[in-house]
Amino acid sequence: MAVITYWHNPRCSKSRAGLALLQESGPALSVRRYLDDPPTVDELRAVLHLLDVPAMQMVRRKEPEFAAMGLRSDSDTETVLRALAAAPRLIERPIAIRGNRAAIGRPPEALRALLD
Repeated sequence: MAVITYWHNPRCSKSRAGLALLQESGPALSVRRYLDDPPTVDELRAVLHLLDVPAMQMVRRKEPEFAAMGLRSDSDTETVLRALAAAPRLIERPIAIRGNRAAIGRPPEALRALLD
């Protein structure tokens, strides 16, 4: 089984709940505190491809950085990815990646899709 890479913010209750869910399920985990070790634009692009969702679904729109960076709900993908790399607090959390699949853990139960 492939290791699950988990983009984690320990201050976020959903991120903590998702981590607990995965730890209880037993797969090998690699936890990345993405605020301390921000993903690059290329990493974000690869995860976006695995998620197969619009880029805006990876964004926390209520964070002050959203408006401060001039983002709008119709911002293009590359603008969004550059903003996420520059201000990782904007990344919707948590995100888990396993092999050629990824999931946003909102709600945390959505991460179960990676356990099959």
